[in-house]
Amino acid sequence: MKLLLIHADYMEYEVKKRTRVAEDFDKKSERIEEVLVVFTSVEKGDDEGVVERAVEAIKEVAEKVNTSKVLIYPYAHLSSNLADAETAVKLLKEIESKLSDLEVHRAPFGWYKAFKISCKGHPLSELSREIGGEEEIEVTKALKDEEKVVSYWYILTPEKQLIEIDKFDFTGYEKLQKFANYEIAKRRAVDRIPPHVEFMRRLEIADYEEASDSGHLKYYPKGRLIKSLLETFVTEKCIEYGAMEVETPIMYDRAHPTLRRYLERFPARQYILKGDKREFFLRFAACFGQFLMSANSTITYRNLPLRMYELTRYSFRKEQRGELVGLRRLRAFTMPDMHTIVKDMEEAKQEFFNQYRLSVDVLREIGLEPDDYEVAIRVTRDFYEENKDFVHSLVDILKKPILVEMWDQRFFYFVLKFEFNFVDALDKASALSTVQIDVENAERYGITYVDSDGSKKYPLILHCSASGAIERVMYTLLEKAQFMIDKGKLPMLPVWLSPTQVRIIPVSERFLEHAKKIAEKLEAERIRVDVDDRDETLAKKIRDASTEWIPYIAVVGGREVERGKLTVTVRSESTLKEQKKVEISVEELIKRIHEECNGKPFKPLCLPKLLSLRPGFR
Repeated sequence: MKLLLIHADYMEYEVKKRTRVAEDFDKKSERIEEVLVVFTSVEKGDDEGVVERAVEAIKEVAEKVNTSKVLIYPYAHLSSNLADAETAVKLLKEIESKLSDLEVHRAPFGWYKAFKISCKGHPLSELSREIGGEEEIEVTKALKDEEKVVSYWYILTPEKQLIEIDKFDFTGYEKLQKFANYEIAKRRAVDRIPPHVEFMRRLEIADYEEASDSGHLKYYPKGRLIKSLLETFVTEKCIEYGAMEVETPIMYDRAHPTLRRYLERFPARQYILKGDKREFFLRFAACFGQFLMSANSTITYRNLPLRMYELTRYSFRKEQRGELVGLRRLRAFTMPDMHTIVKDMEEAKQEFFNQYRLSVDVLREIGLEPDDYEVAIRVTRDFYEENKDFVHSLVDILKKPILVEMWDQRFFYFVLKFEFNFVDALDKASALSTVQIDVENAERYGITYVDSDGSKKYPLILHCSASGAIERVMYTLLEKAQFMIDKGKLPMLPVWLSPTQVRIIPVSERFLEHAKKIAEKLEAERIRVDVDDRDETLAKKIRDASTEWIPYIAVVGGREVERGKLTVTVRSESTLKEQKKVEISVEELIKRIHEECNGKPFKPLCLPKLLSLRPGFR
């Protein structure tokens, strides 16, 4: 059973049309004020036990938001695994009956309905719950225990003061406040389509694949090019930092004693595969393979810190369907995953600090500035008290307030973690870069190093993704484009990631050959260029190039040929109201693009150079 709980000023609905499984209903409409609305999907396998747990969850939330009114609203859209109508109605009536100590309303089952709702907007006003039958849904012990973990929330200021979150003045830090509200509410479901989904489709970057499982996307040539450039860039930065690149399997024996203990400590939703005689799980990170490799290696103190890196294409997490949307949250994702073995906590803290800086640099070079994301630190109280100066020093790097989540006891395998989180147009936060200090897994996996006195010791391990999932980075860049539009700017990707960096548009067929020669010069200088040779008007060609977010649109006509120049529209300097056009030589254009792409990987255009030869992917 899936529940979406909204604390509302009011909810009103009107029945429109009955289906063949509709309940009898003698009203036309209903309006309830100051109500907890429980959108409910009854699923296959739900039973009396599920009803009991659902009722407990509803009562708990009603008490927290201080309301005595509840509306049970059948809502099939929360699940693709729905129970039959007879079972659904039966269990909905049982929920209604067991909530009799509250003022309960229940919308009729099986009707098409129109509704209006006014959500209150406080941190607990939007919550979701997934309640499964004991035999239907296998939940690891970690997932159950995680719900019991109590978090204490603070803001660490640039002045290194730790302030309780409800006492912090968020004036001027509205985005940080949105991030904090999102984290505290822990509501991950998405009820609207975010802007980047339209962009990824219209720009022919990626799309849903109906023939696959949800959360597995297909990437068109432009999307594959962008993704490949990001993969190459992050990999090169990690190797440059000192990591050794490796490759490990994507599936592992579910019954392996070491791995099973790790699974029980990590609250991930697993893809399970049945082999000939064993069950396997698909990895959700590179930890498994890299840790097993390290356990079988001979490591001495001279080798430390030892850094190992893998670009996992793919890692897998069977996320809930309501959380899956576009490139933001997937079930199959590409994760740059680096693990660093260090001898002690002092070395761990130094690496943590350095990898924090590495992550800032990686995101900045990709095209994401510190103003584009918020910082979170998650820490145990013991570690914080023992290393207060070190934790506080992290604020010096970006000099902006940081959200701090603190626990009295260590539940996870780490004692300290940071995340950079992007808050999108729907006020949803998504983690990008992260580093964690792991104090558990060296001993669990039997990873040791030989110290200078010849003794074997267990090291500490840092988990680092310097950028976060590659798909998440793509999502962030596309969502950032929406913010550009909101500010009156033209949306665009960084030039080094733009599939076509220059489009040459001849004003007529007479100048096509000249346009092709210019394109050849640009190609020779490692610039992605195409030529619009279609039988269209000049205005439409320019409009189409702008719609594709081409950074440089170069028009070639009689005047340009005569002067040996190009009339170029520069997207980064244009606005929604006015285009910036410059007259420059081919050599000047080459120099400008090289300066913008300096230090970034290059890959050639992955589509026909002439637009007339290109297929359409939408």
